[in-house]
Amino acid sequence: MQIIKLDATQSTNTYLKDLSFKKELDDFTVITTSNQTLGRGQMSAKWESEPGKNLAFSMLKNNINIPIQRVFLVSVCVSLAIVDALYRLGIPDLSIKWPNDILSGNSKIGGILIENILSGSKIKRTIIGFGLNVNQEVFKNAPNASSLKNIMDVDFNLDSVFYSLIEQLHLYLNKPIDSLEQELYAQYHSYLFKIGDRSSFKNQDGSQFTGTIEKVSIGGKLIVRHEDGGLQEYGLKEIQLMY
Repeated sequence: MQIIKLDATQSTNTYLKDLSFKKELDDFTVITTSNQTLGRGQMSAKWESEPGKNLAFSMLKNNINIPIQRVFLVSVCVSLAIVDALYRLGIPDLSIKWPNDILSGNSKIGGILIENILSGSKIKRTIIGFGLNVNQEVFKNAPNASSLKNIMDVDFNLDSVFYSLIEQLHLYLNKPIDSLEQELYAQYHSYLFKIGDRSSFKNQDGSQFTGTIEKVSIGGKLIVRHEDGGLQEYGLKEIQLMY
């Protein structure tokens, strides 16, 4: 494993992806910084981060060899690894909010961004980006955001948190995840935010409805049971959970 620490960069995912096209990189090469100036989430969402207070890193996983149709399994595995690492740090009430947020209670503390490089019908390699709010205390443009410091009322050592996360990601991604699909999804659903709860949702057109999250499909879509009993699948940005 090679770890490259940067004083600042616009995006660790972009930096690592560009570097991987320029030269052959070792499996589990990591780019990390405590000052990511243009952090991205899913669908180009922005990530608010105060310099020197939080973590942002990206990890390269080579030869993951998973069919495109099962691509969400990577996100499942990564989410579980992160939750495991944060649990070991004593962070309470952890959950995974579909598709890519890590929560403590009702507060978002981290976000995942996964970008895949394909070869034929399989994933050749994947770049796993993660941003974690560690010691930042004020979030001006993210009302549901919090940090490890706000939750635990202590300052965290960024390096210690970083290596805890890297250790669990390395452990989980070294598993034969394609043959552990059923087990991993069962664990994922046990942490899925608001699963089984009657909740409010907003459609793309702004209209709202009430329903219940049943599960996430193998294809990575959120399956919601509507008030009339019908089930419907939703992809990224097709639905927003109101909480």
